[in-house]
Amino acid sequence: MFAKRIGIDLGTTYTLVHLPKRGIVINEPSVVAISLTDHKILAVGNEAKEMVGRTPETIVAIKPLKDGVIADYKTTEAMLRYFVNKALGGMRLFRPEVMIAVPAGITSTERRAVTDATIAAGAKAAYIIKEPVAAAIGADIPIGSASGHMIIDIGGGTAEMAVISLGGIVSINSVRVGGNKFDAAIANYIRKKYNLAIGERTAEEIKINIGSALYLENKLSMEIKGRDIVSGLPRIVTATSDDVTDAIQTELEAIVTSAKQVLQNTPPELAADIMDKGMVLAGGSSLLRNIDQLLARTTGVPAFVADEALFCVAKGTGIALENLSSYKRSILATN
Repeated sequence: MFAKRIGIDLGTTYTLVHLPKRGIVINEPSVVAISLTDHKILAVGNEAKEMVGRTPETIVAIKPLKDGVIADYKTTEAMLRYFVNKALGGMRLFRPEVMIAVPAGITSTERRAVTDATIAAGAKAAYIIKEPVAAAIGADIPIGSASGHMIIDIGGGTAEMAVISLGGIVSINSVRVGGNKFDAAIANYIRKKYNLAIGERTAEEIKINIGSALYLENKLSMEIKGRDIVSGLPRIVTATSDDVTDAIQTELEAIVTSAKQVLQNTPPELAADIMDKGMVLAGGSSLLRNIDQLLARTTGVPAFVADEALFCVAKGTGIALENLSSYKRSILATN
């Protein structure tokens, strides 16, 4: 079989690429560094992320996706081409079939932009799959069964919740809240409380190292380096996990409210199934400490984080692509 198949989780923060029989082969930031003088692409992925917040005026590091959708078409196309070429290696006789996971809440125009960019990046055919469905497949949820399953996929740009039964989405909700909004809220909070300006990379480190959705009995703390807003000089402060929990309250409330709405719109029989099985959390931002406990407490429904939560969507795209004929009817979003 000569046709190559690639599954891509085109995330706001990270792009993951899945190849059949090889698994996840790429997990790099969705960042592109561009020279403003000649509009050339200088770096993509890990190399470009190293440049964020550290570039001279002639170089700009761009995140071409915002809230899970394409904000900069040309740059997204270049980024996709880079990842496709890197995944398949230099020598290519055949153009690959590519399946891309997109937020369920995007418009048909936004969906078309993803398809067009994928074809322009060198794909023979581009298929679109909704992220919650891909996450459910990747988390080994038997979505084809006549039973209700609830998946909550929290990524960098969006949080999406869906109840799936018999291979289709019964109830769904999407909010444009994710890891990026958490980072921005943390940076804002540190600025107000400590008069310290920090960059987005530092905010992300704080979230990963000491972040929690619930207040911890044994507080975590870390030293933060930034620029004093008053003096303009470098300064170090110590922040705690409570600071992070305070900072992201609004974002967490939006996710909880969205999950409640999905449960309220779920037919009673399926709601009973979900009560038995619990909600499954996937996506990079579901790794925030205690976010499963927060959702369980506020909704009354058990919640747990899927194994390899970060990779669920990418794995799901790969599995769906390998079994295209069986998934085509109910899974693939129409253009």
